[in-house]
Amino acid sequence: MAFLAHAAPSVAGTVAPGGLGYVRVEVTSIKEARFKDVIKQQFDFSCGSAALATLLTYHYGFAVTEMEIFDSMLLFGEESKIRTQGFSLLDMKEYLEREGFAANGFKAPLDAFVQAKIPGVVLMNLKGYLHFVVVKGVSDTEVLVGDPALGMKTYPRGEFEAMWNGIAFVIQNKNKSANETFNRAEAWKVRHSAPFGTALSRASLASFNLLMPRPGDF
Repeated sequence: MAFLAHAAPSVAGTVAPGGLGYVRVEVTSIKEARFKDVIKQQFDFSCGSAALATLLTYHYGFAVTEMEIFDSMLLFGEESKIRTQGFSLLDMKEYLEREGFAANGFKAPLDAFVQAKIPGVVLMNLKGYLHFVVVKGVSDTEVLVGDPALGMKTYPRGEFEAMWNGIAFVIQNKNKSANETFNRAEAWKVRHSAPFGTALSRASLASFNLLMPRPGDF
């Protein structure tokens, strides 16, 4: 393994084609299209579980929700530590192991994704905001990510590498589906360049951690 456009929302509408009556046409909005293969995070602290759910659901054929992963990691993790420090990559690794997946984090160059032909979860630093996303494709000039907050988007390679800590969290087995869904041409068609400052702020987020809600937040 190698790792060892601002558009108004569209809605279904009714059109009259040349006096032949009315036809109802289903239209997918740009926003809906961007989240077609990305699970949208429900809370500002849940990008990690949403990113992992995106990876499993759309690249490994293992349908799971953000909250199912969230609840499982909380149940099996050290709750007191999680309540103060958030989820870690170890929590994610152990969740995957419970579901039959082998996973680990590797310090690797961006081209390792291309060589392995698999997607992975990475942590990006967006002007001080740490945010988990899924690397879904890599070209000579751009990186395609599934962002739980914004959907599909691209970064120029240089910008991505400047914001990424160089750690790739990837699944090491059951990769047939992942190989087939990495770098799909269809996925590149629905994207937008990402502005800075769009990630949700959590200044105290430690490296590889997600902030958890305080008691009583739910």
